[in-house]
Amino acid sequence: MEELTTQLLVYLKGVWKYRWAAVAAAWLIAVIGWVIVYKLPDDYQASARIYVDTQNVLKPLLQGMTVSPDTQQQISIMSRTLISRPNVERVIRMVDLDIKAKDTKDQERLVKELMDKIKLGTTGRDNLFTISYNNQNPRLAKDIVQSLLTLFVEGGLGNKSQDSSSAIRFIDEQIKSYEEKLIAGENNLKAFKQKNIGIMPQQGNDYYSQLSQAMDDLNKTRLELREAQQARDAIKRQITGDEPVLLVDQDGSASSIVNVELDSRIQALNKNLDALRLNYTELHPDIIAAKRLIAQLEERKIEEAKLTRNGSDPGKNYSPMLQQLNVALADAEADVASMNARVEEYSARYERLKSLSNAVPQVEAELAQLNRDYQVNKANYEKLLERRESAKISGDLGSTTDLVSFRVIDPPTVSDRPVGPDRAKFFSIVFLGSLLAGIGIAFVISQVRPTFHSQISLREISGKPILGSIPMIWTDTEKVKRRKRLYAFGLSLLSLLGLYVALMLKIA
Repeated sequence: MEELTTQLLVYLKGVWKYRWAAVAAAWLIAVIGWVIVYKLPDDYQASARIYVDTQNVLKPLLQGMTVSPDTQQQISIMSRTLISRPNVERVIRMVDLDIKAKDTKDQERLVKELMDKIKLGTTGRDNLFTISYNNQNPRLAKDIVQSLLTLFVEGGLGNKSQDSSSAIRFIDEQIKSYEEKLIAGENNLKAFKQKNIGIMPQQGNDYYSQLSQAMDDLNKTRLELREAQQARDAIKRQITGDEPVLLVDQDGSASSIVNVELDSRIQALNKNLDALRLNYTELHPDIIAAKRLIAQLEERKIEEAKLTRNGSDPGKNYSPMLQQLNVALADAEADVASMNARVEEYSARYERLKSLSNAVPQVEAELAQLNRDYQVNKANYEKLLERRESAKISGDLGSTTDLVSFRVIDPPTVSDRPVGPDRAKFFSIVFLGSLLAGIGIAFVISQVRPTFHSQISLREISGKPILGSIPMIWTDTEKVKRRKRLYAFGLSLLSLLGLYVALMLKIA
């Protein structure tokens, strides 16, 4: 540690020996540096603040009817692409900077310089943007900020109607295409139906449902035919005498009396009574009324049978009862003929459907496919019509109202005082640098022209023993000169410091 201190003292003594060279170098460097800093051109900053309002009362009112763009995303994209090459080139043309560019190289340099100097600041969620630009010409800086502000607003308001028109034009083209598909589908359906008019499926029924229905109708009609034939045969037996017509037992009960008209009515009432008993009890009013009516008809049979028996008409074959039987037989024959015709019709219908067991399902499948394709095209067509109306409303909404409004909080302004360069900082750097440079120069000179300031250093370098040293004896005259030189040195440093302070006060 002692050796390090000694060596440091040796260095300091060497620097002190060449202190005037240090002062001269410091003055020279400081003056030159301060002159350069002082002559640096002033840099002015133009700035503007703008607020983007994305809240609009129509957006919630027309929700679901229109397609609203994501305004936050649009603003984010605008802020990111504002300082892009196309926009910067537009700014250059707007402020006539392109006139100064002599060739492509100057143009590229100008574009790069603007892209580096233009600053866009944002606060994020508040949608508050700050545009700033620094230039030596305050008017040019203000014009450039104004141009950027114009581009920013145009980027938010422009191309809305153009985008809406493009969307509507595209949708109209799609609608026209689907109209052609619908017309073609309708023509195909019409031609298919005309071609297969005899085997087209009925509304709501497929082939197998029709075949099952035809079989059920045929079986039901055959059953009705057998019932009509049995009724006709019964009437025939009554007429030929195989069955008694109007006979009454000795006990006079109605079950042994045959009366075709009344028997048919009683039989119908009995069937109705059986159906009622399935749902109601014997005390139900409808069941009681049906029993009473059956009893009245049976009493009437007994009375008519008594009248016929007591009359003993010898013209039996010409009795009214026989005439009634003949009329009933004619009706029964007509019913049987009608049932036969119906059975033949249902049989032919069933056989015809059965013979189409291969063709009808194929026709149904093709028809289902045609209908499916037609319905898909129709659904898309209707959706496109709705989307076109929505696009028209959205376009009108975007062109007549401001979904995004721009509010200029601070218009482009330029401060009277330049924002750069920071001369105070540069003056301080030059001042400290000059002092360090002067000390460094003195140290270098002391190393180039070394002197021995102690016996130890002389002994170490020469390698020889030192017998002794003779001290310097200063006369009064020399002391005065030495003191004056010291004052002059201090005055020179104080002058340099005073000049630095004066410069700092001037720019303050």
